[in-house]
Amino acid sequence: MRILVTGGLGFIGSNFVRYMYNKLELIVVDAYRYGANINNLKGIDCEIVEGDICDYNLMKKLISVVDVVINFAAETHVDRSIAYAYPFIKSNIVGVYTILDIIANWYKDVRFVQISTDEVYGEIAHGSSKENSPLKPSSPYAASKAAADMLVIAYTRTYGVDSVIVRCSNNYGSYQLPEKFIPKTIISAIKGRNIPVYGTGNNIRSWLYVEDNCEAIKLVMERGVQGEIYNVATNDEKTNLEVVHKILAILNKDKSLIKFVEDRPGHDMRYSLDYSKICELGWQPRYDFDEGIELTVKWYVENEWWWQPLIDERMLHPTPWKLDYKRDATRNSD
Repeated sequence: MRILVTGGLGFIGSNFVRYMYNKLELIVVDAYRYGANINNLKGIDCEIVEGDICDYNLMKKLISVVDVVINFAAETHVDRSIAYAYPFIKSNIVGVYTILDIIANWYKDVRFVQISTDEVYGEIAHGSSKENSPLKPSSPYAASKAAADMLVIAYTRTYGVDSVIVRCSNNYGSYQLPEKFIPKTIISAIKGRNIPVYGTGNNIRSWLYVEDNCEAIKLVMERGVQGEIYNVATNDEKTNLEVVHKILAILNKDKSLIKFVEDRPGHDMRYSLDYSKICELGWQPRYDFDEGIELTVKWYVENEWWWQPLIDERMLHPTPWKLDYKRDATRNSD
């Protein structure tokens, strides 16, 4: 089996490539934008193509020689989507349309795995979202992912595309960009900087170690039913403040580093996924949060060579949704 991994130089994509390395033949395509890092695949010998998933001719050529396309390629940072949504619309919607249209018209035997997010369901005060729960996205990022999911569902029903959707909860682990919550907290603590926490820090997330997610994606790729959606999550629900306290304890840093800052607009209070459906395929998370966060902190402590060149004041900014990303987006998206 030959797999095309889009966005393979990003966080989850590169972890999936590492997880699958030496198991199956892989081709990586990535647009080399701000979320990509060639060092994420340092030491991994696979074909890497620089290109945009919106490039119809390139994607048609790449899809023609594979059995599966797994789409990790996406703009994913909620704060950036609030500041400037256009790159999210282009990559997350037009990019998915491009892949679907190629498969529908040219390569019907290719399986398509869309990597989505729990954020498409919006916040849920009680209980957990099921795969058939209504979609109520709050941010432009979540809305773009929900739109992509709807395209996948439509192309499966109308054109018979062999697709499956994976909606995962908040991932964490190695090779995650420093602007994201957990690596930002770890790096800020290591450097003795203030750790920004939105609002009161009581927003709740279900945390999923990235290797567990990679295992789930592989299982869905191999055994998922055409047209079905699979939630992937854990029961490890933590408030943001609990996560920060845990990281500070591991690093033996004082809680005085915490700085509560202005909350971002539309900040969902809680996400929770019912993931019983994927358990029926035989998946269970292997790492609880205490184990996963210990491994993650250890990795960032030991791999300053990876993250030090990436950080700047914008990466560690306390309220990144207030920043102007239009110039970078214009340069990197078109």
